[in-house]
Amino acid sequence: MHPIEQESFAILRSRVDLSHLAPLSRAVVERVVHSSADLDYVDDLVLDEASLRRGRDALAAGARVVADVQMVAAGITTVDALCRVREATAVDGLTRSAVAVRMAFDEVGPGAVWVVGCAPTALFELIDLGVDPALVVGLPVGFVGAAESKAALRESGLPAVSNVSEKGGSAVASAALNALLYSPVEETS
Repeated sequence: MHPIEQESFAILRSRVDLSHLAPLSRAVVERVVHSSADLDYVDDLVLDEASLRRGRDALAAGARVVADVQMVAAGITTVDALCRVREATAVDGLTRSAVAVRMAFDEVGPGAVWVVGCAPTALFELIDLGVDPALVVGLPVGFVGAAESKAALRESGLPAVSNVSEKGGSAVASAALNALLYSPVEETS
């Protein structure tokens, strides 16, 4: 870890005690707060350790990662994320992001890890498709549909990372996934 990153995490840990959280939940909260400098995420994120473990284990086994937009894909480190939004065209009332989710699902099928940080319509489409994901990181941002799409994700029963508020975004979504990519399997099993 770079010295600046170490100092940032030390400052974060001096401001909030997350020691009560399970290992992967703590890793995700710390990485999201670190990437956003927003301590509100401590209480805003909705995490389930078993779902995080399932996602982390799938990643370790080589599961495909799918991102809703290029900015999310660019923020994901150590693996290449599939993103089809550039090739997608809005059709039949679906946004480009929703069409891109359909396109990506045709390629990856069940068991992928999905990361949505921009488009609530992508998250709604993912839920509607009935995919069987290893994990959905659903953290889209915005005033139109973001909080509602995340509520729908939680209600769907899919293994997920989400938050309650309208905030989110590409950096936050990729940070949540990166926390799982950086977490060794042997330390948290």
